[in-house]
Amino acid sequence: MVAGEGVVFGDLFAEDGVLRYPFAPPGMPRELAGRDTIREYHSAASSRRSLLEIEGVDMIVRGTDDPEVVVVEIEHHGHSRAIGGPYRFRALGVVRVRDGEIAEYDDYMDPIAMASVLGRTQDLVAALTAA
Repeated sequence: MVAGEGVVFGDLFAEDGVLRYPFAPPGMPRELAGRDTIREYHSAASSRRSLLEIEGVDMIVRGTDDPEVVVVEIEHHGHSRAIGGPYRFRALGVVRVRDGEIAEYDDYMDPIAMASVLGRTQDLVAALTAA
């Protein structure tokens, strides 16, 4: 979502890469396996991106004792068309990179905060009530 204009998020993954959402709300997959699956899912979900005018992205990358793994703190901010005002959203990623491609990405985003930024809090409440 914050990769930038002209960057296809799914293209950053290895052919057998895995993207996980450990805190996924109901209706959202917890795991996507394979570059094509990741690309397809994020392409279909691109309408969410159009709800945000991202004005800035702050990122801190922290190394680990495993040279393939980094922990990334990402915060983006700007204007949400969905709520008609400013927003700020923070997430944490644990990323394993091999041969210049993402092999595994665990995306720890706050589903309540994201629903709020996208103006979908009631949808989340309904999904949680039905679950």
